[in-house]
Amino acid sequence: MKDQWNERYSAEAYVYGEEPNEWLKSQLLGMPPCRILFPAEGEGRNAVFAAGLGFDVFAFDISEIARDKALQLAAKHKVNLNYEILDVAELSGCYSENSFDAIALIYAHFSSGIRRTYHRELLRLLKPNGLLLIEAFTKKQLPLTSGGPKNESLLYEVNEIEIDFAEAEMQHVLEYEVDLNEGLLHRGKAFVLRGVIRK
Repeated sequence: MKDQWNERYSAEAYVYGEEPNEWLKSQLLGMPPCRILFPAEGEGRNAVFAAGLGFDVFAFDISEIARDKALQLAAKHKVNLNYEILDVAELSGCYSENSFDAIALIYAHFSSGIRRTYHRELLRLLKPNGLLLIEAFTKKQLPLTSGGPKNESLLYEVNEIEIDFAEAEMQHVLEYEVDLNEGLLHRGKAFVLRGVIRK
């Protein structure tokens, strides 16, 4: 898995672009700066944007190349990131319970066999009243070429997210048809879900 992502990020270009995800951008602009975690953050576009707004940013990914590119992007924008090389399965040994005000899960796709466990572990890291922001591809995305996994078990449905985070308050979890323009690999019509979930 690590080799696959290192290969994907080995191109000189930022494969998902250098600009933040548009929906996440709109959410962060409406929030006071706080301590925020970006799991599976890749090349850092979202974390760097948040840091530029004054957020105390923590991020992780399994890819060393992704981290290196994220830190280069941070240097370009003169911001600081706390970026770890980490698998989601190792979360409990790295971050403490109730340690983040917000978590941003942007296209962090986990297989159906482990997804619920990982989502609940992430929820554990949120402080009471903390927010989890999620954007991910739905199963309608499977036949499209605009991005996302080509394995249905890695794609999500709204009801699955509602079950995964059943202990939290679903403030907003809906499916959308959108037009993506994020670097080389997210381009064109896509089906995504977007959620705002409060612990």
